[in-house]
Amino acid sequence: MKKERLSNAFLFLAAIFITALVVSNIVSFKLVTILGFVVPAGVFMYPITFAITDVISEVYGRKKAAQVVVAGFFSAAIVPFLTFIAVILPPAEFFKAQDQFSTVLGAIPRVTLASLIAYLTSQWHDVWAFHFWKKISKGKHLWLRNNLSTMVSQFIDTIVFITVAFAGAVPGVALMNMIFSQYLFKIFIAMMDTPFVYLGVKALTGHWEIKEEHYAES
Repeated sequence: MKKERLSNAFLFLAAIFITALVVSNIVSFKLVTILGFVVPAGVFMYPITFAITDVISEVYGRKKAAQVVVAGFFSAAIVPFLTFIAVILPPAEFFKAQDQFSTVLGAIPRVTLASLIAYLTSQWHDVWAFHFWKKISKGKHLWLRNNLSTMVSQFIDTIVFITVAFAGAVPGVALMNMIFSQYLFKIFIAMMDTPFVYLGVKALTGHWEIKEEHYAES
C-alpha cells in the first residue's frame, strides 16, 4: 500500500511539474511590471518546477528526477506544433479574434525554444547540484541543497531564457533589466518554496529529509 501511494504521488508531482512548465512557456510572452521590474508572466509559475524536482530528488532519487525532466522536455517541445495547428486552422466566420489569437500563440515557438534550451541546462544542473550538495552535507540540511542548487540553476535559466527569447525584440538595457529583475523574483520565490519542499518530503516519507541513499522508487 505504501509503495502504491508513493507511486501515485510521483505521478501527481510529475503532472504538476509538466503543467507548470507548459503553462509558463505559453504565458511568458506577456511581459508584466511588478514593483517597477519588467518580468515575463511565467516567472511566477516556472519556479514551481524546481521545488518539485527537489522533492522528487530527495524522496525518489536522481534517476526519477531525471525521468521527470525528460518527460517535461518532450511535453514542452510538443506545444509549438499543437499551437501552430490551432493558428493555421481556418476560423469560423463569426470568430473575430483570429489576429489576436495568432499574435499570442504565434509567438510561442520562439518562447518555447528559449525555454527548452534554458530548461535543459538549468534542470539538469539542478538535479546534479542537489545530489552533489547532498553528498557533501552527508544527507543533512535539506534547506541548504534545496537553495544552493536552485539559486545557481535559476541564474542559468534566467540568462539563457531572456537572451534567446527577447534578444532583438527589446532594447539591450531593458534586456539586462529583465534578467536582473526576473532573477530576483525567482530567488525570492525559491526561498519561499523551502518550507513546501520540507512538507512534501515529510508528507511522502514521514521524515523531514532522507539522509541515506535509499529512495522510495529506486
